[in-house]
Amino acid sequence: MPVEFLGIAATNDGSETTPRSGAAFDKDYTLRLARAHEDHGWDRVLFAYGSGSPDPAPAAAYIASRLDRLEILLAHRPNVSYPTFAAKTFATLDQISEGRLTVHFITGGNDHEQGREGDTLTKDERYARTREYIRIVKKIWTTHDPFDHEGAHYRFHDFVSDVFPVQRPRPKVSFGGSSPAAYAAGGAEADIYCLWGEPLAQTAEQIENVKAAAKAAGRTDVPRIQVAFRPIIAPTEELAWEKAHRTVGAIRARREKGEAVTKRHNGHAQPENTGSQRLIAIAEEGERYDRALWTPTAAATGGAGNSNALVGTPETVARALLDYYDLGVDILSARGYDLLDDAIDFGRYVIPIVREEVAKRDAEREAQREAHRDTERAGRGTQNLAAVHG
Repeated sequence: MPVEFLGIAATNDGSETTPRSGAAFDKDYTLRLARAHEDHGWDRVLFAYGSGSPDPAPAAAYIASRLDRLEILLAHRPNVSYPTFAAKTFATLDQISEGRLTVHFITGGNDHEQGREGDTLTKDERYARTREYIRIVKKIWTTHDPFDHEGAHYRFHDFVSDVFPVQRPRPKVSFGGSSPAAYAAGGAEADIYCLWGEPLAQTAEQIENVKAAAKAAGRTDVPRIQVAFRPIIAPTEELAWEKAHRTVGAIRARREKGEAVTKRHNGHAQPENTGSQRLIAIAEEGERYDRALWTPTAAATGGAGNSNALVGTPETVARALLDYYDLGVDILSARGYDLLDDAIDFGRYVIPIVREEVAKRDAEREAQREAHRDTERAGRGTQNLAAVHG
């Protein structure tokens, strides 16, 4: 199966290690970073969502109108707009990008962050709302006749959109989470299911949970799996580990100064969402897992978002990513701490190795399938010959 790479479409140069140097929406930097991804082998970039951050939809439209190939993953929280409005926004952006849009629906795992924009529902209520929201958006994208909706969270009458996506039947839906409620919602509705980077064994368990949820929802297919990491690469293993320890030191130094190292930082000691709780638990159990997974970056941020690192030379990190590919992960998300330079280095030195090895694996699998088909054909021929002479 083909492999895809997802990067980050930040609107400024700030990260967990370095405060931003300019405005929250630095138009020139946003374009420069996106172009670096397009020029260095990445497939798409994520426009993330935060309560006080620049609106990702117009930022995505800005990039889509200036780049020709780079695809867009747009994060969206259902609490911030009605689904009728959102569906039109997404369809318009798919038109602007000429069919390069995927939408990532965020239920929200932090009551404080959700409350910043007036969302007071409980976590379970939010998941129920998200499922209803996604279904409405999908229907609006694909329905050309007016329809009514009477649901638990949304009601409207005689609605039909006059703008439709370029993609047929619709853009892809992305979803993430590590709780039973997340598996159930994403297993039922997602085309792509997103996980944060965990050790191989735990990732395999999560993939099985997603597959089981999709089956329980009555699906005959399963979502594609995406896993996210923070790669820390250097020409040698020694230099990579020195860089890793400097990175954690910079994160800790900022936190000691009382600086918010993530956009969702709210001063709470323990995260509320299951994904972050899992990252902290994994970090408490050990610093290094498998080929290159390193947890102190997650521990230093309090399990904030995509925060487990892969550390080593480009060859080591590529092999680690291939281990996840062999589990069934075919979308690999990566984001460095120096957003621009790390995107370029990862694109130059890691992506080509992974793509080459995936191509070899695919060729070997196809050769095995063809050999199996030849054996079956030969067997049927022998049976037919025996029947003629019998």
